[in-house]
Amino acid sequence: MILLTGAAGFIGSNILAALNARGRSDVIAVDDLTDGTKCARLTNRSFADYLDATELLASLDSLPQLSGILHQGACVDTTARNGRDVMRTNFTFSKQLLALAQRHGCPFIYASSAAVYGDGSAGFREELACENARTPYAFSKWAFDQYVRRMLPAASILMAGLRYFNVYGPGEDHKARMASVAWHCFQAVRRGEAPKLFAGSDSFVRDFISVGDVAAVNLFFLNEAAAGRQPGGIYNVGTGEPRSFADMGRIVAEVSGGLPPVAVPFPDDLRGQYQAYTCADISRLKQAGWSQPFASLEEGLATYWQTVQKG
Repeated sequence: MILLTGAAGFIGSNILAALNARGRSDVIAVDDLTDGTKCARLTNRSFADYLDATELLASLDSLPQLSGILHQGACVDTTARNGRDVMRTNFTFSKQLLALAQRHGCPFIYASSAAVYGDGSAGFREELACENARTPYAFSKWAFDQYVRRMLPAASILMAGLRYFNVYGPGEDHKARMASVAWHCFQAVRRGEAPKLFAGSDSFVRDFISVGDVAAVNLFFLNEAAAGRQPGGIYNVGTGEPRSFADMGRIVAEVSGGLPPVAVPFPDDLRGQYQAYTCADISRLKQAGWSQPFASLEEGLATYWQTVQKG
């Protein structure tokens, strides 16, 4: 049985779909469905059981034998300012799930974030010298990565922290402001409007990766553990080929037939905490055995638009 947290979220629901596509439905789906619209992302998905996040904590000692934990559940608001709440969700809860994986002797694969690199001025390698977490969200992810790093030398299970870069694709509707630029652009197209990009978007360059590729990386590590290979550690998950927001706006217009984007002023509340450049160094991911090509931005956005049209 696989325990999947954040199962109704953006990345979690895509991981569940990928598991189903591989014939696996032996999944305990965990999430908080206070926002009932999230139920839609579990529709047409196959899973063995559902638990609310609070029910999970009360059921840790009565769960069936687990073959893996895919921990995607988190506070994902990168602008959150209540550090105590963010740490409770992203750090303390993650420690409890790692302890659960150790008791079950199963792999523990979890979502970290490229936000730990801060402005990226020191590079984007999985090394302390490059890490500069500047927000409560980034700090919570970095702190748990540190916790895992301390345990890796004596680990008897695979522990893999995946530092997601800029993920886009189907299933992010509920994220509102935190949704990808691609989502915001496509929603504007559907309304018959020109997408809005921040002024200077030709100089905002990010490593955009499709959610399908992110799901595939999660299942890669799950399969590695099942095969007895344990390339545990912290890994960047990006394409290694950054593109500008202006590129994204142009491609959205091309694949959708919509209006070209227009520039809007940069918001004051993001000044000083906005990553103007990200580029994943994926050397360690490749060293762990990952060899599949990632979708280009053109390919990923074309696929995304097909999904948006159906929705």
